[in-house]
Amino acid sequence: MLGIPRRFSHYVFGIIQSGLTSLIAAGIASYPFLAAGAFVKHWLQSWALAWVMMLPIVIFAAPVIRGLTHALTREERR
Repeated sequence: MLGIPRRFSHYVFGIIQSGLTSLIAAGIASYPFLAAGAFVKHWLQSWALAWVMMLPIVIFAAPVIRGLTHALTREERR
């Protein structure tokens, strides 16, 4: 593995999560281009643009979402 220090795990998570999400969304959005033979080109262009736009959103939104999730949930009682 790369051995990235754990204090940067938030950024690593954001890179992986935004990359995967935008990859899937771009593939779904590019599906109509499958018949025209332009699927791969359109998919890669769409994915690159989506990833560049989503990465900062995920990096900055994740802590807020994590805090909101913590506020909306409670520990289970046994």
